[in-house]
Amino acid sequence: MSDKNGGIKIVSDNRQARYLYEILETYEAGIQLVGTEVKSIRQGKVNLRDGYCLIRNGEAKLVNVHISPYNAGGDYFNHEPRRDRKLLLHRREINKLIGQIEQKGLTLIPLKMYFKNGWIKVSIGLAKGKKLHDKRESVKRRQDARDMARAMKRF
Repeated sequence: MSDKNGGIKIVSDNRQARYLYEILETYEAGIQLVGTEVKSIRQGKVNLRDGYCLIRNGEAKLVNVHISPYNAGGDYFNHEPRRDRKLLLHRREINKLIGQIEQKGLTLIPLKMYFKNGWIKVSIGLAKGKKLHDKRESVKRRQDARDMARAMKRF
């Protein structure tokens, strides 16, 4: 890991989330894992695309995130790839999220999984789903930015 980015090494990024959702707030959470999951994450075998977060009984859970089984783990010691994993957040953060999810109809989605000073962290976003016209607008804005960059490069 390099010192330039403060000891952060991104393992997986959910790029589809920024296209499908408008991210209002982001939170950093720890994640409760078993040993073979950590080894598999170090190899970069994580897929956040279909994942989301639920809050049940005062606990935040990461649901439907695929962490591939570790090759050298064997059958007995390996983990279930899509099991629910507990997110480690402060109680006041969980209470704040509960209020916003229930009142405003927002959702929690994982944005990134990364190593920070040796610990595995997940960046989760409080998000609102985009409508079709919003998606078209973001594609148009991105294309315009590309065209402007090309024109600036030429001249």
